[in-house]
Amino acid sequence: MNRRNEILAAAAEVFAHHGFRGSTTRRIADAAGVNEITIFRQFGSKEALLREVMKHMTESAGLVALPEIPSDPELELTGWSEAYMQHLRLRSSMIRKTMSEIEERPEWSECASYVPTQQSNDLCRYLVALRRQGRIAEKFDPKTATAMLMGAIFADAMGRDVMPDLFPQPQAKAAQQYTLLLLRALPAERHPSRRNERNNFQPEQCLQERIKFVAVLRPAL
Repeated sequence: MNRRNEILAAAAEVFAHHGFRGSTTRRIADAAGVNEITIFRQFGSKEALLREVMKHMTESAGLVALPEIPSDPELELTGWSEAYMQHLRLRSSMIRKTMSEIEERPEWSECASYVPTQQSNDLCRYLVALRRQGRIAEKFDPKTATAMLMGAIFADAMGRDVMPDLFPQPQAKAAQQYTLLLLRALPAERHPSRRNERNNFQPEQCLQERIKFVAVLRPAL
């Protein structure tokens, strides 16, 4: 890690604990093992440094992108959800501090919303692709479905350490449970095999099953 990145990492940690006002250049310099002059030479001001911190955290998100052509919704959405939840958990203190100060510093909004906006667009596109494939039969609003899953993930990542009893257990399975709930609510096919089974199902089979059901039910009528 070069000196610039060391300062950014130190500034992020200081900000997460002390907020904007408490993140003095002296405190950041001490955490980074440099003097204040180095910070001013590199970034110009504390405000510029913290803007750079937020930008750096956005660029180093390390998220999983959903495929343009869905194959296995349960597997793909679970992996996507787990990666996004991990991203939020690792940055939870920073996110909380940013949210608490966003009214005073609205200029942070664009940077703070960059990753959620990208994730929302990615998930919306994926759900629309599922619908085009015929794997979601019901009409639905992709934005609403996206908000439900992302809202659950965000609440879990931000609140589990404070209110653990409010969230599904075990923690390692939470992303999968949120994913399955969404897929069942749409409803959507969860596995490729389900689609093959549906394509192989013949109308005659459906009629025969109904006849059997009526035959069983008739004595009770």
